[in-house]
Amino acid sequence: EAADYVIDLGPGAGLNGGKVVFAGPASEALKSEKSITAKYIRALKEGKLYERRKALPNRFLEIWKPRLYNLKMEKVAIPLNCLTVITGVSGAGKSALVEGVLRDYLKKYFSGFLEAKANFEKIEGLENLTGVEMVDQTPIGKSARSTPGTYVKAFDYIREIYASLPEAKALGLKPGYFSFNVPGGRCETCQGEGQITIEMQFLSDISIECDDCGGTRYNREARSILYKGKSIADVLNMTAEEAMEFFKDDKRVTAKLTPLIKAGLGYLKLGQPSTTLSGGEAQRIKLASRLDEKNKNGILYIFDEPTTGLHIADIEKLLRSFDELIEFGNSVLVVEHNSQVIKAADWIIDLGPEGGEKGGEIVAQGPPEKIARAENSLTGKALRDLFGF
Repeated sequence: EAADYVIDLGPGAGLNGGKVVFAGPASEALKSEKSITAKYIRALKEGKLYERRKALPNRFLEIWKPRLYNLKMEKVAIPLNCLTVITGVSGAGKSALVEGVLRDYLKKYFSGFLEAKANFEKIEGLENLTGVEMVDQTPIGKSARSTPGTYVKAFDYIREIYASLPEAKALGLKPGYFSFNVPGGRCETCQGEGQITIEMQFLSDISIECDDCGGTRYNREARSILYKGKSIADVLNMTAEEAMEFFKDDKRVTAKLTPLIKAGLGYLKLGQPSTTLSGGEAQRIKLASRLDEKNKNGILYIFDEPTTGLHIADIEKLLRSFDELIEFGNSVLVVEHNSQVIKAADWIIDLGPEGGEKGGEIVAQGPPEKIARAENSLTGKALRDLFGF
């Protein structure tokens, strides 16, 4: 809205994007009927975005006297089995509390370091948790060998399908043959990466498509074995949505792909190298893999500004994913500045009142409606407009 000129791309993501949906003044952009961005901004203003069914916290993880950097509160009670959002201006102490104090201690605790050194006086409520996981925007892998399909383990079942075909059985091929990470059906020239890296002595390394496999990762024999007319290399080139339709008869594969689509990543190709994914995409792939772990409960999932780089439409999908984790019996703790997520929270812990030495205290805590009425909370001031107070 503050822009002089808006260029809106889409209409969707990945193969469904790449077109100019609107170009013009911001005032006209919000009136566009073709723009998904305009549609969601209008819904945001009218309060018609996804409304979570709020939960009233009844169990807490209580930390007495956390002391790291500028933290100086006497006690902080973090609700469990709901969506808790930690807010505050930059430098208020959010990361110090959530990552420096809570996450670091819980990782040691659940790894068996019972005498782990703590930067707080005491903690209560650990009996309500079975583990902690930080879902951040770091890459899901450091090479082309890691892909969305392998990360969510859909590719494990796809390899089994190809190994069960008559042609594969006749040749005695096992599922491992169809992996591009080990010798077998992979192209040995590029060792299954689909590209060759040329080391430059004084410049950045250069990657070029492998001539022998044409970037497919597989040798000719592996590519000759077809399922419904498609080779294993063709499958890697499918988007999650395309693969969902192609393997609709195999519930094992579709069960692994469904969380990816729910997280708004249906446009990603199964074989897309992790090195080409954005931070937001990497984080949502991690989230998708957690949504598949329905047998896990009692986990505290921590997200640090998960909306970075996300469209309003993607944030709605993110909130729905949070709800699934909570429905499984887990807790979600989010450090966030986005008002859409803050308003959707079950509970807010607002830190401040300012940054640095003037921060590190709890300014206000409670449901979003209560924070919106807190006179000394800058977060509350931002929420008042959303609630229409």
